[in-house]
Amino acid sequence: MTFPEIETERLRLVIARPGLEEPLARFFAENFAGHLDRWSPPPPDGGFGAGHWAKLLPAYEREFGAGASARWVMLERAAPAPEVVGTCNFTQIAKGPFRACVLGYQVARGREGRGLMHEALSATIDYAFRELRLHRVMANYRPENARSARLLARLGFVPEGFAREYLFIDGAWRDHVLSSKTNPHFDAAWLRDRPVAP
Repeated sequence: MTFPEIETERLRLVIARPGLEEPLARFFAENFAGHLDRWSPPPPDGGFGAGHWAKLLPAYEREFGAGASARWVMLERAAPAPEVVGTCNFTQIAKGPFRACVLGYQVARGREGRGLMHEALSATIDYAFRELRLHRVMANYRPENARSARLLARLGFVPEGFAREYLFIDGAWRDHVLSSKTNPHFDAAWLRDRPVAP
């Protein structure tokens, strides 16, 4: 299987697959506690070590091949060895007349405020609209997460609703704002075709 890669000004975006176990383990070891944990579900039993990723990455590879998800790992282009600076995951991809997915993302604590996530999401949303032929990308965030609210607004996401006690995060059920961005170039003829496999 051929996996796509996207290069932006500062990033190389690759599909999560075997071979990235150690870089992902380092990313979570350095960023989960005191940073990502506030916005993320509880960690798995045993944490986010290389063994955890050795189990998950083959499944992520298969999901991509089946058109069920596109989980992107953000690597810094200038780094001499693979250094994960964030992730952006397009999951729960629905085909047929819905043609939608759910977006989740996270960036390293030391890389916040530099526009890297905007750079990554601009490229990967474009891929989702053009190559995966999706009509809608949905992204949900906690009301107090002002950074996510601003980022999604810049990307053209529109708030659509409010979900009470939506996800169990940071020790409690948390409310979320529901938002989405739709594909302005969606071709209705795609609905008659078999969905394009990644």
